[in-house]
Amino acid sequence: RPKGIDSSIRRRFKGTQALPRIGYGTSQKCKYRRPDGFYEFRVTCPKDLEILLMHNRKYAAVLAKNLSVRKRKAIVERAEQLNV
Repeated sequence: RPKGIDSSIRRRFKGTQALPRIGYGTSQKCKYRRPDGFYEFRVTCPKDLEILLMHNRKYAAVLAKNLSVRKRKAIVERAEQLNV
């Protein structure tokens, strides 16, 4: 929340940014959901893909950022085999 004495946003002048309020929140039904309708599931090893076998219509596998190239290739190959 802006606290400056001269802040035009705090004083709610026309044409300035809107302050965050309760009404701007995301509904619980679509919170954390990607635009394609899936929830993200972070994968760090090929064994994690087997968890997605039961939930592959609801969750999408997302590779973790700190993976090596060798492990990434193994995960992608396994995902194609499992059709996840």
